[in-house]
Amino acid sequence: MRSEKFNKNDSLGKIIFIYAVLVTMAFISLYPLLDIVKIALRPASSLFSTDLSLIPRNATFKNFHTALWVRPYFTWLKNSLIVALSSTVLSIAIAVAAGYAFSRFRFRGRNLGLLAFLLTQIFPAPMMLLPTYILLKNFGLLNHYGGGIVPYIALTVPFSVWVLKGYFDTIPRSFEESAYLDGANFAQVLWGIMLPLSIPALGVVLLNTFMATWNEFVTANIVFTDTELHTLPVGIFNMTGSLGADWGIFSAACLVTALPVIVLYIAMSKFFISGLTLGGVRE
Repeated sequence: MRSEKFNKNDSLGKIIFIYAVLVTMAFISLYPLLDIVKIALRPASSLFSTDLSLIPRNATFKNFHTALWVRPYFTWLKNSLIVALSSTVLSIAIAVAAGYAFSRFRFRGRNLGLLAFLLTQIFPAPMMLLPTYILLKNFGLLNHYGGGIVPYIALTVPFSVWVLKGYFDTIPRSFEESAYLDGANFAQVLWGIMLPLSIPALGVVLLNTFMATWNEFVTANIVFTDTELHTLPVGIFNMTGSLGADWGIFSAACLVTALPVIVLYIAMSKFFISGLTLGGVRE
């Protein structure tokens, strides 16, 4: 029985070709991840083994134990959670207010403001490192959680504003007008009507913001020079040195670090897809 994804006139050869391409692309995408899993499970004595089996011989969880309990992994985890969650909450709060204002109100400089948000996404992030470092140093935010949170908010707000503004545009104004006629105020309309209707778009910006801040390395590496404030990317990177690294422990730490993002993506994938597609539909 043929899948509903194909037409009745599609030949068997075409279907086989499509499946072959999809399987090949899936294998190419997953191979690096599977290789990291194999390295993390190998004992140090067989790190460079050419064994092609998915589960290597003498597989062990010793690398995971060393990464979690011998290295200060949970200190890095605490720092990453504080910075990523604070940045995500504050960034979304600012983006909701700005996106709603750009969507519903007409004011002088509105188009220029939207263009300015877009222009900030054109320049590469490393280009802003020096002015960011000078500003943070002048405000005394180096080696302080705020020194990571403030740049991350500036980095993620523009994209979130554009996504939310586009989604708010698709919500009929009649919903808000009915609420105002029933006596609701501005805060009740925004909190009780607009935000529940915007859950798909909020899911997109939440996932994007959390991933961007959780995995960010360049800014964190210059802001958090104190080892007690290292985030996960900085801490894991410092496992490597001029004389090499224990790649088994390194791979194990990377896999554990990726788990929160993978779980969050799976949990919110439905909102992620619908939020990206519905945001382009206008009333």
